[in-house]
Amino acid sequence: MRILMLGGTEFVGRAVTDDALARGWDVTVFHRGRHDPPAGVASLHGDRTADGGLAALEDGTWDAVVDTWSRAPSAVRDAASLLRGRAGSYAYISSRSVYRFPEPLGLGEGAPLVDGSPDDDGHDDYAAAKRGGELAALGAFGDRALLVRAGLILGPYENIGRLPWWLTRIARGGEVLAPGPRDAGIQYIDVRDLAAWTLDAVENNLGGPFDLVCPSTHTTMDELLEACVQTTGSDADLVWTPPETILDAGIEPWMDLPVWIPPGEAYDTIHGVNVSKALSAGLRCRPVQETVADTWEWLQSIGGQAPQRPDRPVLGLSPEAEAKALHP
Repeated sequence: MRILMLGGTEFVGRAVTDDALARGWDVTVFHRGRHDPPAGVASLHGDRTADGGLAALEDGTWDAVVDTWSRAPSAVRDAASLLRGRAGSYAYISSRSVYRFPEPLGLGEGAPLVDGSPDDDGHDDYAAAKRGGELAALGAFGDRALLVRAGLILGPYENIGRLPWWLTRIARGGEVLAPGPRDAGIQYIDVRDLAAWTLDAVENNLGGPFDLVCPSTHTTMDELLEACVQTTGSDADLVWTPPETILDAGIEPWMDLPVWIPPGEAYDTIHGVNVSKALSAGLRCRPVQETVADTWEWLQSIGGQAPQRPDRPVLGLSPEAEAKALHP
């Protein structure tokens, strides 16, 4: 297959590009030139936010387009409109943030959606921007648009700072604030499983929305943090702490302690996802231990410091706040 990757040099786009190359596909990567794409791709340069920034895409045909854009929906609209008629399908990597909060437990892809517009030039509201991107893809490609509504994404090349923070913190050793309940299920998607499912779906001409995270029974907070201890070879002591104690200390879920959400509506929305549709369409999720080990191996290969997306906040609890919570 001939695939056009809009992006393709960082995290999700990189994983999709790597997987497509491993399949022997002909891959074209359209990017700004700030990061080198994987070897073996045809590289086109352009800035989708600039006037004339899509000029490099005015010629060429592809079997499928994969787009990971997460800012102004108008950029998706312009790219999809330009490529309509010259690409077989358009896979837009969206987000489960497009559902109205709180999402009804177990409702899946039929849950109510936030408002969005494909003509929006702003991106301050992430959920609205992703929904606008979906509408842009649908407007240009109709039932040939695949909407991949990913949840929490982990794995090698992560530039958000979730799993890298936990690995780095646990590798440092000592007492580690471990947020309970320890047996609480967590739902995420390994970036490579996301890439593989997306390309399989493209190859099988799937369209429409799919929620993409592992099943709720796949792993727990305990298994994730224990995998970090085992992988790093750390002497860390996981001090499991009740959610109430953590919240009373002023510690913010998700931001100060990445991945973790205490029981309640937010937990049900993020970690209570019905993924039966994606599973029926071939979703396969590797063990959490593999995700953790491969992310640590990658992190070590680049000197231990994960890249940070400039448009995302730096995550993680400060040592001072952790110490205060552990020994009030």
